[in-house]
Amino acid sequence: MNDATNRETIKKARESFTGQNLTESQADIVAGLTGIIDRHIHKTGSFREPLTDYAHAFARSEKFDAMKGEMIIRDFYKARYGRTMNTTRETLLENEKNLPETAREQALQAARQTLDAISKGKTEPFYKSYDREGSALARELSITESGAKHLMSECYQSVEGRALYEAGKKLEEKYHRPNAEAARQERIEAQTLRQNPAR
Repeated sequence: MNDATNRETIKKARESFTGQNLTESQADIVAGLTGIIDRHIHKTGSFREPLTDYAHAFARSEKFDAMKGEMIIRDFYKARYGRTMNTTRETLLENEKNLPETAREQALQAARQTLDAISKGKTEPFYKSYDREGSALARELSITESGAKHLMSECYQSVEGRALYEAGKKLEEKYHRPNAEAARQERIEAQTLRQNPAR
């Protein structure tokens, strides 16, 4: 979601019945919480634990109980996104069951791009490239990130005959670790020079 769309959805939620009854600071907090929970749903396909945790935290700073805090967050979420948290979750999970024919090829390409990012150009660790490619694939297929990562791993294993994680960690050890160690050494040397400048 781009910044303009994000501002519009928050404005719409603030104009809702629940939003109109919140103070400016409460609305800001709830807008942040609904964004975090939506991100969590897209990442894992669940929302119950974060909703409970954030509702308790929100209610502690206000003059109402956690149940009311949860109701406010749920109502604001629905006004902001046009659907309930559960509908968002169910839609993503349903999409995982009904993937397009191209999904497996897209997942394999995402897995290969994960490995390329570790070994080519400005290298990066496996967890970062895997997360970035999993997020991009999830957006393309409108599924959860955990579902996208599972699909990437499954497709890579079936085609290459080895685990994506193991292949990524081997490349990380071979390409990224030496680069990261060299960069760390440069930072240490630069810091030493700053602390002990030549006189």
